[in-house]
Amino acid sequence: MEVRRSRDRFSGSEPPAGIESLHAFSFGPHYDPDNLRFGPIIACNEEHLAPGAGFDEHPHSHTEIVTWVVTGELTHRDSAGHESLVRPGDVQRLSSGGGVRHVERNDGPDPLVFVQMWLAPSEPGGEPEYEIVRGISDATPYAVPAAGALLHVRRPASGERVALPDAEQVYVHVVRGEVRLPETALSPGDSIRLTGDPDHELTAQTAAELLVWELRTSAP
Repeated sequence: MEVRRSRDRFSGSEPPAGIESLHAFSFGPHYDPDNLRFGPIIACNEEHLAPGAGFDEHPHSHTEIVTWVVTGELTHRDSAGHESLVRPGDVQRLSSGGGVRHVERNDGPDPLVFVQMWLAPSEPGGEPEYEIVRGISDATPYAVPAAGALLHVRRPASGERVALPDAEQVYVHVVRGEVRLPETALSPGDSIRLTGDPDHELTAQTAAELLVWELRTSAP
């Protein structure tokens, strides 16, 4: 079990542009050879966009991009012709395939916070795909089969226990609230990486929201 704290994330912020970015993995100019990926996960970014701020059109390829909005509304547009407003409770997936370009903006009046996770597919290339699932429930995981991954959303009440998946690898990102593993307290922005050790359980110390990845394919 490896715990990574929010305070240790790499900051790729651009304050004049209204952008605050916090990266859990090696990213851009921040190169860490010991933190390149966990299984298929190659990025888990916390993005904070002020009203009117955003990321201009930029390319992606050979990546499964999964986005979870915490507060506010995210405007998404891509070169395949998709345009959506992504709201809290929605899961958005952009499979970039052999190549796609997209724009991400906060066109609303309120601050926008979202978590974006990138996964490497087992086979590169292919045609871009786009999907948005509105109001995902805790009971139904979201599958990213190209990366051998399932995303579980957990929103436990205070005192509730959360059993983590029995999988080769499990990645947990705390979105909000306070949770605890035995002898380990976790706060918003903290994450856990579990490998080959089943039967872990979290206990919510307050009402919480968790993104839990069940990973069936180990890193190469």
